[in-house]
Amino acid sequence: MAVIGVGRWVFHLPGCRSLKAKRSVIRGLRERTILKFRVSAAETGLRDRASMSEITACVVSGERRHAESVLGRVDLFLRSDPRAHVVESETEFL
Repeated sequence: MAVIGVGRWVFHLPGCRSLKAKRSVIRGLRERTILKFRVSAAETGLRDRASMSEITACVVSGERRHAESVLGRVDLFLRSDPRAHVVESETEFL
């Protein structure tokens, strides 16, 4: 049976003073995440706040262990960007 892994990250973007600057950072993070890890990802919350954002990524796999591995690597990748500080994260498997 397929497993759906869902990861959600809330970011503080200290260098962003406008929505345009924020979207530039978040768009880059989202697009690099999709290309590097072959997951679905979107900006899912805090869209109207210039210094905060939320990204959700999903992976579908035949094994939970694989989905955990992919989301774990996504987590490390997102935490490594100095422009966006993770202030909250959660992972769920369906």
